[in-house]
Amino acid sequence: MVAQADNDGRIAVARSMREAGRQADLLVRLDAALRGTAPSRDTDQLLARARRHMNVPDGVFTLTVEQLREASVLVPVVRRPEGPTVLFTRRAESLRQHAGQISFPGGAVEAADVDATAAALRETHEETGITPAHVRVCGWLDPYLTLTGFCVTPVVGQVTPDFELKPDPAEVAEVFEMPLEYALDPANRTTESRTYGGHEFSFYRIEYDRHVIWGATAGMLVNLAERLAEDT
Repeated sequence: MVAQADNDGRIAVARSMREAGRQADLLVRLDAALRGTAPSRDTDQLLARARRHMNVPDGVFTLTVEQLREASVLVPVVRRPEGPTVLFTRRAESLRQHAGQISFPGGAVEAADVDATAAALRETHEETGITPAHVRVCGWLDPYLTLTGFCVTPVVGQVTPDFELKPDPAEVAEVFEMPLEYALDPANRTTESRTYGGHEFSFYRIEYDRHVIWGATAGMLVNLAERLAEDT
C-alpha cells in the first residue's frame, strides 16, 4: 500500500509539472503571437478589420475613423501560479453607457494621455487599482468599432498577481477572472444576432460561471484566440 501511495504521489507530481509547463508555454505563445504588433493607423485597414470583428453587413456601418471617438482597453492576462487568467470588470449599473455589462478595464483616450496604451493603463488603475507597474504590455489586437461611436484599441498585458484590487464603486460593480484557456477555446463561444437601427448584427457570446461576455469584449477574445492560432 505504501508503494502504491508513493506511485500515486509521483504520478500526481508529474502531472502537475506537465500542467505547469503547458500553462507557462501558453504565456510564451502569447508573447510570440503579439511580438512586433502595433496599433493600426491605416484607415482602410482599421475599418476593414473592425467591421469583420463586429460581423457588420457591408454598407451598414458608415462612420469614418475621424467621426469615431478614440478609446482603449487593457486585456489583462494575470500570471497565476495555477495558470494564466483573464481579468474582467462588471460595469456599475449607474453608468450611462453599457451599464451592467462585462468589459475589460478602459475608456476614452483623454488629451493628457500620451497614446491609447497610456489611456488603457490609466483607466485600469482608476477602475481596479492595478497599477501600471504590475503590467507588462505584450502587444495590441485589432481595433474594434462600437455602435456607440468608439474606436477601441485593445492593449494586451501580462499582469503580476501581487496586485491589490481597489475597484472604483462609481464605475465597477465587480472584478473577476476566467482561465485564459477557457476564454480561448472555440467550444465555449456561440454567435447570436440582434437588431440595431433596423439592421441585424451578429456577435460572439461566451458564458462563464454566472457571467455572460458578449459584443466587443467577446470579439476581442476571439481576435486574441485567432492570433495565438496563427502563431502555432
